[in-house]
Amino acid sequence: MTANSQPPQMSGRAWIELALLSLLWGGSFLSIAIALREIGPFTAVLHRVGWACILLWIVVLARGLRPPSDWRIWGAFLVMGCLNNVIPFSLMSWGQLHVESGLVSIFNAMTAPLGVLVAAFLLRDERLTPRRLGGVLLAFAGACIIIGIDNLGTLDLRALGQWAVIAGALSYAFASSWAKITLRGIDPMVAAAGMLTGSTLVMFPTASVLEGWPSLALSAPTWIAIGYYSIFATAAAYLLYYRVLGMAGAGNLMLCTLLIPPVAILLGWAVLDERLSPSAFGGFALIALGLMVIDGRALRAWRWRTA
Repeated sequence: MTANSQPPQMSGRAWIELALLSLLWGGSFLSIAIALREIGPFTAVLHRVGWACILLWIVVLARGLRPPSDWRIWGAFLVMGCLNNVIPFSLMSWGQLHVESGLVSIFNAMTAPLGVLVAAFLLRDERLTPRRLGGVLLAFAGACIIIGIDNLGTLDLRALGQWAVIAGALSYAFASSWAKITLRGIDPMVAAAGMLTGSTLVMFPTASVLEGWPSLALSAPTWIAIGYYSIFATAAAYLLYYRVLGMAGAGNLMLCTLLIPPVAILLGWAVLDERLSPSAFGGFALIALGLMVIDGRALRAWRWRTA
């Protein structure tokens, strides 16, 4: 979506599916936290991309779609898999060892403002307007409040975990621009399956070297968690994501970024007994305000009512 375009109107069905997508992704933070009690963060990521990869290729082939034969496209899939899965999933999973799952979901919301900055530098049709820059600065202020101004230079495990999650959000931002540059014209389902194939090829040796050969002898709660975040929060979520994208447009999908943290925070509180500080909620409010400014609709509505 360019800086001057406006998101299309949302239908009732689009709202329902957007809410469902937010629930699926919001629940992933809890399920990952549960899995990390028994397996390492890189093994957790391997399970996520590996099982999702298998399921998506089944869907792709069942729909009669064919994998691309051009090796350059597969190279783009590999890069996309690293930027959109390997790097952010690994950083956020490791960060979640030291940071509450609800807080990880809040930092994950930095994906959108970081995406605005990356797109402005890499894409000709994405201008960094004053309004968008203001939204980005509000979001960064929110992140600084959450970390704590006095802690910005601290390098303990908690601080490193928070920075790792933000770095993961930055990787997501680069992935979005990379997809626009290299994956135009490719069926979204094929692109998602190809991306997960690249992710799996990278994560299998990475997890094996860093954490040992992946074991299937896991407890029932761990398998349930893996099943949720790989099948529902990854494979099914990608299918739903492209449905909502087609119905509502990329601009409206930004609303998902605002809906995910409340779901993750509530689940973290109810299941994991997590308690976030007031600064976390204050910081999220600023990030949310920044996203609303970037989106622009709330500002346009306010101007229309006061005109």
